[in-house]
Order: sequence, then structure tokens, then C-alpha cells
Amino acid sequence: MPSPLPEGSESSGLGRLAAPVQWLVLGALSLAVTVPLELSGFPAALLIGPMLAGIAVGLSGGTIRLHPVFFLLIQIVLALMIAATVSRDFVGTFAANWPLMLLVVLSVIGVSTLSGWTIARSGILPGTTAIWGSSAGAASTMMAMAEAYGADVRLVAFMQYLRVVFVASIATLVARFGGHAGTGMPAHGLLDPVPLLPLAEALAVGLAAGFVGHRLRIPAGAFLVPFALGSVLNLSGAIAIALPQGLLAAAFTLLGWNIGLRFTRAILLHARRALLPTVASIVALVGFSALLAVLLVLLLGIDPMTAYLATSPGGLDSIAVIAASSKVDAAFVMALQTARLVVVTIAGPALARFVADRS
Repeated sequence: MPSPLPEGSESSGLGRLAAPVQWLVLGALSLAVTVPLELSGFPAALLIGPMLAGIAVGLSGGTIRLHPVFFLLIQIVLALMIAATVSRDFVGTFAANWPLMLLVVLSVIGVSTLSGWTIARSGILPGTTAIWGSSAGAASTMMAMAEAYGADVRLVAFMQYLRVVFVASIATLVARFGGHAGTGMPAHGLLDPVPLLPLAEALAVGLAAGFVGHRLRIPAGAFLVPFALGSVLNLSGAIAIALPQGLLAAAFTLLGWNIGLRFTRAILLHARRALLPTVASIVALVGFSALLAVLLVLLLGIDPMTAYLATSPGGLDSIAVIAASSKVDAAFVMALQTARLVVVTIAGPALARFVADRS
């Protein structure tokens, strides 16, 4: 995800408090929300709880934001976590069914583009903002292109991250009440140690790959490059990826804060005219993705929750957390999610420009 949204400074509510006090409030509120969710068996409670707390703090005037370096580290940790789930059986399954998976990816992109075109033609949003804001993934790329194209970057960011909140929340509810709740993590406890040498090797590979992906300006490179390299090395037996649950819990929490703190009163006031159309387009896209999940279940015989998460329209990192916290085939989920991100990154800007020129 990109750096914090551009906006004016808050001067009321929590914004009057010193930054350390705001962080304490955020931590306390996160704990108060997360613990009941965890005890109730919600998957990804360590993501959803902090995310909801971050939204509450942001809407209450909070001015604190995570430094971009923390999000870089979050992506690396999540990439290694998912890389540990990739198996040889999965690679064969993906290779045998890539035409169907490509069809699913293109269908999601097509419907999201149609939603953006419809909103743009209605005149609800200025210029081509709706086209970029409705893109199904690659948020940072779409925001950069939107700015170059003269669109309202704040509205684009609002639409992108509102979809992340909706998709993450709905997927968590589906996993909880669909009987797929589970840790999806190693059997050791939260504070139990893991072998130091494998941990050091995995972190060294992840940090180096993440830095390369970031420096080369590859979209979501801090996630995709460590994920690809970690998967190959883990499959070959060159390294054994084992991450402490304490590290994963910290990454989940920081990711939730990074999403939630972006929602401020200034942004909501700026985007109030686009709120209902954006929500309607998100609901339509999530519903269409669920139909695609049914298609995967019927044709590939995979379980419904795996199919649902695999077709959910972003974001990649939050879906990774939910997949790892549920009883699903996380590697299958991430393969389809990664394929969508790659296609959106390559074709999305040109497609958005093409539609924008005709709207």
C-alpha cells in the first residue's frame, strides 16, 4: 500500500493529544476490540481488531500514522508466512488449471472496471477518479497513475481502502460462521521460541528480497519478491521457514493499524458524495467474486472458503492474513491473488486510461 493519504491536519478530538498518548489510546482500544474477537473464534482477529480500532481513532481526530518502513517489514513477514505454505502438489494444480484461473482474474478486473465506468458516467465523481478508484488491486500503482491523470488522489485512495475494509470484514465473517475458523499457524505458542538458525536464514532472505523489490519499484515488490524467492527456497529445502507467532501477531496488528488510521473525518467529508455509490460497487464486486468462487468449487472441487478468499477483490496482504488464520489452502488463495495483482499491474493502467478516455 502507498504512504499515508494527503490530508489536512486534525485540530479536534484526539488530535489535540500528544502522539504518545494517541498511540496508548490506539493500543488500549485495539486490545479491547481484539480480545473478544479472539475469544469468539474469529479468524484474523489480530488484523480486524486493530483495523477497527484504527478507524475509530482516525475518525476521532487522531493524527498518528505508521512510518512507511513498518509497512515494508509487514509485507516481508506476511510473504514469508505464505511462502511456507506452498507445496509441490499445489504447483501442479495451478499449472494444470491456469486457463480457468486466468478467466477468473480477468472477470474480476472486468467487473471492477465496469463499476468505475458506470460511476464516472453518472457524474457522481469528478473526472476519471472513479475509474482509478474502482480498480481491483495494485492500489499504489493506480494512485500514482490517477495523480498523473489529474484525478482526485484522496478519493481514489478512499475507494481503494474502503474496499479493503469491506472485503476483509466480510471474509472474516464468512470464515467464522462458515466453519473455517482456525489459527492456520504453527503449533507452537505465542511466546514459544523457534529454531534460531532457520529463523535467521528466512529473515535474511526476506529482508534482502523485500529491499530489492522495493528498490526496483516493483508493484507490491516488498511482498511478491520475498514470496516468490521464499517459496522456491522452501520447496527446494534450501531453507525451512518457521516464524514465531509473536512476530506474526505484531505484523497483523500493524497491518490493521495501517489500514484503519487512513480513515479520518477530513477524508469522509471529502468523499461523502461518493460513499453510497462506492459501497454499492463494492457489494456488487464482492457478490460477483462469490459467484466465481462457486465456479471454482464446481470445476476444481476445492472447498468453498478457499475459493471465496481466492476470488475476493483485495487487498493482497489482508487476504493473506485471513487465509493464514483460517482452515483453507492458503497457497491456492495466494496464487490466484498474486495472479490478479500481476495482471492488474501490467494491464490495469492501460485499461483504466482506455476507459477514462471514453467516459
